[in-house]
Parts: sequence; structure tokens; C-alpha cells
Amino acid sequence: MAKYKRVLIKLSGEALADKNKNEIFDAANLKDVAEAIKSVYDSGVQICIVVGGGNIWRGKLADSIGVEKSTADYMGMLGTIMNALAIQSALSQVGIISRVMSAIAVNQVCEPYIRNKAIRHLEKGRVVIFAGGTGNPFFTTDTAAALRAKDVNCEAILMAKNGVEGVFTADPRTDKTATLIKDISYSGMLAKNLKVMDNAAVALLMDTNIELRVFNMANTSNFKKVAEGEDLGTTIRKD
Repeated sequence: MAKYKRVLIKLSGEALADKNKNEIFDAANLKDVAEAIKSVYDSGVQICIVVGGGNIWRGKLADSIGVEKSTADYMGMLGTIMNALAIQSALSQVGIISRVMSAIAVNQVCEPYIRNKAIRHLEKGRVVIFAGGTGNPFFTTDTAAALRAKDVNCEAILMAKNGVEGVFTADPRTDKTATLIKDISYSGMLAKNLKVMDNAAVALLMDTNIELRVFNMANTSNFKKVAEGEDLGTTIRKD
């Protein structure tokens, strides 16, 4: 039985890519993500999604070709819309109805973000995919996830990581002494300077009862396990 009634799933754009072929989308990855989301959906959880755009556009590339920061951020927002549409297509193939709602106007391909309409979609059993970031430059999709989760009254953010079990005391790839942190507060995370989300996102969550669950998405069954409250990965919550 699901622990949460309504969750926001945060995905990285890289989770959709084919790294072996250096392509921005991989059919198998999209299918795996869709089926993982369906497993959570079938347990009765209302789901919204925020996806990054790193498989399409990254700030490092913008710097290398001289694109100004604000423009680069808007380009990244457009990348998240492409990813949201790809996820919507993948979800339709597993029988889930979804809506893409964007913080920037692209009315020919998706709806504008309207809070009450988003909540209505969720109540009707539709998955809502929030695209376009916050609609403003200088904010990450982590901040967009925190903002939307708070705005539509989610109980948890399920942050799916690629090949990482949760939050560690240090980077386990470079520090063999790093250990997994099972439970920590938002303020504790900031005090330890743990780079799970950017500080703007954490500031939005600190005064809420929204739990942040960080887990490894390599095993797609983890999505459902976390939604059911199993002790996987790291849980971050209010003090």
C-alpha cells in the first residue's frame, strides 16, 4: 500500500539518453521510466513529474560557444519541454493519460501551467509533467520541482538518481570512506554542504512537511518501493 497520496517524481534528462550511442533519447530508457511510473500510478498514487534537460543542453556547452547565461537557461527550459513530450509519449504507450504543463508558453504542444488546472488533472487520475522549469533564468529544475511540489500539495519528492543509492557523506566515486546517509533534515543537509539540491530548492522545502526521497533508479522497482515507504536510499525532511 502506498505511503503517499500525491508525489512529484524528479528525473534527470540524462536518465532518458543513450550514452553509448551519444544520443539524447533511448527507447529502452524511456520504456523503463514509463513502466516504473506506471507501477507507482497503479498503487493509487497521484503523480506529477519534473524532468531536467541535461541530455539536450548543458551550461558547459553554452559557455564554450559564448551563449549568454539568461539565453542559455531559456534554451535549457526548451530542452525540458522536449523531454516532457517524450515522457508523455512513453506513458501513453503503457496506457497512462498525462498532460504536459509548461511555465513558458508553447501552446501548440502543451498547456500553460495553471495551479488549479494541474490539481484538477491529478484528481482525475492524469499524470502531470511540469516542463519549462520555473519559467525564469537562474533557477534549476531542482527549484522547479520544489516549487511545483509545494504549489500542488505533494507529500513527497521522489528524486531518482542514476546509479547512486542516495546521499553520501562525500562523493563515493572519489572517496572510499564515504557512507550512505539514511535520514537527515533539510537544515542538516545545508550545514553539511551536501549537494543534493540547490539551496533555492532547499529553502522552499525547509518549512514544509514534504519529504525528499533520494534513491537509485537503476532498479526501476525502487520507484514503487519508495512510494510505499520502504527504507531505501535517503530521506530528507523538516527538522
